[in-house]
Amino acid sequence: MRKKVTIIGAGNVGASLAQLAAQAGIWDVLLYDVVEGMPQGKALDIAEACLLWGSAASVKGTNDLKDTAGSSLIVITAGLARKPGMSRDDLLMANAKIVGGIAKELPAYSPEAILIVVTNPVDVMTQLSWKVSGLPHQKVIGMGGVLDSARLRSFIAWELGVKPSDVEAMVLGGHGDQMVPVESLMSVRGIPLKELLPAQKIQAIVQRTRGGGAEIVSLLKTGSAYYAPSASIFEMVKAIMLDEKRPLPCAVYLNGDYGWEGVYAGVPAVLGEKGVEKIIHVPMHAAELDAFNHSVNAVKELLHKLG
Repeated sequence: MRKKVTIIGAGNVGASLAQLAAQAGIWDVLLYDVVEGMPQGKALDIAEACLLWGSAASVKGTNDLKDTAGSSLIVITAGLARKPGMSRDDLLMANAKIVGGIAKELPAYSPEAILIVVTNPVDVMTQLSWKVSGLPHQKVIGMGGVLDSARLRSFIAWELGVKPSDVEAMVLGGHGDQMVPVESLMSVRGIPLKELLPAQKIQAIVQRTRGGGAEIVSLLKTGSAYYAPSASIFEMVKAIMLDEKRPLPCAVYLNGDYGWEGVYAGVPAVLGEKGVEKIIHVPMHAAELDAFNHSVNAVKELLHKLG
């Protein structure tokens, strides 16, 4: 029996992810949304393209959460998108109501499923989903670090004129304005970035990474990023569904890790069929650790606002 990946939210991110998942042809795909006809229409369009991709995946759309039953993995993208001038944190209360209501119901239909939360502010929405779902924290994961790290690596590669896959870099902490691009981990084929670029240029890249989402929002005027976010989610989906044991930066529950207890934040974690299978501890300089702690504190402040 083929496994099923369910995507909650048929907006730009959800639909783009559904396309990637269907194109891979490894799992069946279900697209859910509250808007009648939208998930059905987008699913039908993707399903008709599967022939041209050589994919035998089943792709369906629904407005009924009961149809999510039997999912192996569920991705929550539902929620309001950012508008120009709006921070991820501005979305807190509105998206908490949406995500909390959905995450509470999903385990009744798919008690063994792993949840990937994408809705912003993602660290807080992931913690909320874990709390209301009752699932083990290893099975509730937030997407943020994969996207932020991809942006950082791209900006470095463009500046140096090198192949992006040859660049190593990682963003930790909360997926927000206080995210922490760890400079000591930045390198190109093992060569530290500080030997290739002046400090001022590195700082400019770091700042562009922190504002990467806002930069796209300001250009689009009426929407937010979805191609890179959906590709980032797909990396996590593959790592879990194919049991790749792949280390990826994502929002996970810290249980004494990095000096924090009982809070979700972005750190590198090994993802496999059980969800989060191991948290990797990376060395950070004192200033980087301070920035990381500041970032996690910002997440905790939002959790306090949410109550």
